[in-house]
Amino acid sequence: MARYLVLLLMFLGFTGFAQDEGLQQREGYLETPEGKIWYKVVGSGDRTPLLLLHGGPGFSTYYMEPLAALSKDRPVVFFDQLGSGRSDVTHDPALWTIEKFVQQVALVRTSLHLDEVYILGHSWGTQLAIEYMQTNPTGVRGLVLASPAINVPRWIADNKALLAAMPEDVNRAIETHEREGTTDSPEYQDAMMVFYHQHISRSDPWSADLLRAFETANLDLYGYMWGPADWTATGTLKDYNREDLLPKLTVPVLFTAGRYDEARPDTLAHFQSLVPGAELVIFENSGHITMQDEPDEYNRVVGTFLNKVDGSSDQ
Repeated sequence: MARYLVLLLMFLGFTGFAQDEGLQQREGYLETPEGKIWYKVVGSGDRTPLLLLHGGPGFSTYYMEPLAALSKDRPVVFFDQLGSGRSDVTHDPALWTIEKFVQQVALVRTSLHLDEVYILGHSWGTQLAIEYMQTNPTGVRGLVLASPAINVPRWIADNKALLAAMPEDVNRAIETHEREGTTDSPEYQDAMMVFYHQHISRSDPWSADLLRAFETANLDLYGYMWGPADWTATGTLKDYNREDLLPKLTVPVLFTAGRYDEARPDTLAHFQSLVPGAELVIFENSGHITMQDEPDEYNRVVGTFLNKVDGSSDQ
């Protein structure tokens, strides 16, 4: 813990923000010794801010833009993790560790004066959220764990079951090219997209923000930490399983997922059972990126949860 605080203080020496600036609508960069982190604050309501942790690793908050609608009640804080999106793109695997990404969450909170905050993590962002909670941060009032990847071996088993239900030619193309190491082939990519349109996002057509998230993804980072595809984990996260951390969460927790999600509803019900008092909502017309597939309903559910926790804390 002491080493973590030293690193955080080193980061803070490079932020360049006055302590009295407060939380305002703005967009900019946080300077760190390892590169610039892009952030955007949307909204200036007086309720507790919401901090977003995007998926990947190596993607960005582009696809989370529908969540900006929650800013009618509270500030919503977007940031792209180092190596991703509008932040500096890094190609140094020494920076691609859970510990480094957890430090970025702490840096953003401190630099933007998020003394009290809710955290919404999506996919890989749920791993980041629960790992951050193990640093015993103060002021986190609640968590939204969206389409979580908390147990990677179980995630892979769930995805392989979904893949087995796909058309035979899709399975054959995926199996052949993964066996031959030719996952960059057009046939493999086409087969992957058939799966993605069923289980990643069922919206049609995909929004410009969602397409931009894929177009700007750092696939080197994704491949190093995850692997070639959602159903094949070969990277540093391949054995990740931190279900043991779930019972230790003491703040209100909302789990969310789509009916057709890679994070399958049965798996989420299991996760919910490990967190005392946790809530679970399944979105019936969504895949993995629920905020893209059912943006209005997703924002209604998340907003209701946040407002309820606000209200219970105010009593």
